[in-house]
Amino acid sequence: MFRHKNEVAPEAPRRRGRRRTFFAGLIAASLVLTGCAGAGAIGAGEGKTQIVVAIVSNPQMQDAIALQDKFRAEHPNIDVQFVSLPENEARAKITASVATGGGEFDVVMISNYETPMWAENGWITNLQEYAETTEGYDPDDILPNIRKSLSYEDDLYSVPFYGESSFVAYREDLFKKAGVTMPADPTWDDIQGLAKKLHDPENGVAGICLRGLAGWGENLAPLNTVISTYGGRWFDMDWNARLDSPQVEAAVTDYVNLVQNYGQPGAATSGFGDCLTRYSQGNAAMWYDATSMVSSVEDPASSLVSDKTAYAASPVNKTEAAGWLYSWSLAIPKTSENKDAAWEFMSWMTSKDYIKLVGNEFGWARVPPGSRQSTYEIPGYEKVSEAYAEPTLSAIAGASQETSMTKPVPYTGLQFVGIPEFQDLGTRVAQQISAAIAGQKTVEEALEQSQRYAETVAETYQAGEN
Repeated sequence: MFRHKNEVAPEAPRRRGRRRTFFAGLIAASLVLTGCAGAGAIGAGEGKTQIVVAIVSNPQMQDAIALQDKFRAEHPNIDVQFVSLPENEARAKITASVATGGGEFDVVMISNYETPMWAENGWITNLQEYAETTEGYDPDDILPNIRKSLSYEDDLYSVPFYGESSFVAYREDLFKKAGVTMPADPTWDDIQGLAKKLHDPENGVAGICLRGLAGWGENLAPLNTVISTYGGRWFDMDWNARLDSPQVEAAVTDYVNLVQNYGQPGAATSGFGDCLTRYSQGNAAMWYDATSMVSSVEDPASSLVSDKTAYAASPVNKTEAAGWLYSWSLAIPKTSENKDAAWEFMSWMTSKDYIKLVGNEFGWARVPPGSRQSTYEIPGYEKVSEAYAEPTLSAIAGASQETSMTKPVPYTGLQFVGIPEFQDLGTRVAQQISAAIAGQKTVEEALEQSQRYAETVAETYQAGEN
């Protein structure tokens, strides 16, 4: 049974100076973007303001690009230029630009990981007044747990395009054929047993699809929920690194063994996009991942399993729940010279009307989920989301450290560690995990190296540097 919880993670200690200096030190990525005009540029038409929008190239974001004629018709004086990049590349480019004040972008797609830290650093614009004074925008309609995660000192600093937690999608037809049943609240032992019975590589069906692609927002997203429910953590309350603990080793071992034995081919290079394609095309019996998958999985125009899929809660081990909380959101860098135009675009792309536009143009299954309560009250969406609306809303509302971890931690986040160093630390650890999935090293070896990376980060927090 899905649970409704309203607990939210405690705030991490604020380290303003540390966040500023670390992010500035991180930036080595190139900011050369092919075909991209700088922020504040004037478009081809006289008096037309051009804004540059950096987004992740996920399916829902591609729908927004496809609908630009609708935006232009309503806002003829704004010319939107998109920079659309794969997730890992987008994170690096956006962070590099915003942290150094590069000014390339007027709108950036970030998440609840970056938002509070970047707001504290003064890198992004306070959006509360914009949201409150824009007719019909209704910021109170944003789901409470999502709104809180995108706020700093109770003000919105980014607005959600979509929100998500995590759950298991599974093929009801294959389960019936195999004579097995998915528990409403499965454990990881349940999932392993089901994957073993359903694994059918001769017919092109993996028992389960799990992310293996290296990236702090790729393979570490699902894996961190496994680590937490197994009783593991990255750091204890004294900032001692704990990636070498028995709990972390058990979690990573089970994850690696599961995907090696019953997962998709080439799992070490398989991320969200690949798992989405495999599951939607009928090549996996189960998939544990983001609840936002439903926009594609449930779309009969692109999915072969839209009428064959059901959903269950995130698998657990020692905890009550195990889902994550995440939102792809839009923010305005402080360096933008076109903040009003940027907000006009952002408020359009995150509005109630945009959600209705997607439903009417592409079908209700394609609507960006998990951002607004009103979405789930639209008759067309209510009908298509009957199988997943309740699981999605319950997972988002119930995502908290109190229900998903066994021990306290000094940082925020469920599928990430809410410190600025995590972009680099998480990527390094993710590479170790991916190597273990590929069989290039053992889990023990991967975690030994990961522990050393984490210890280096821990030293600065133990020293109390600001």
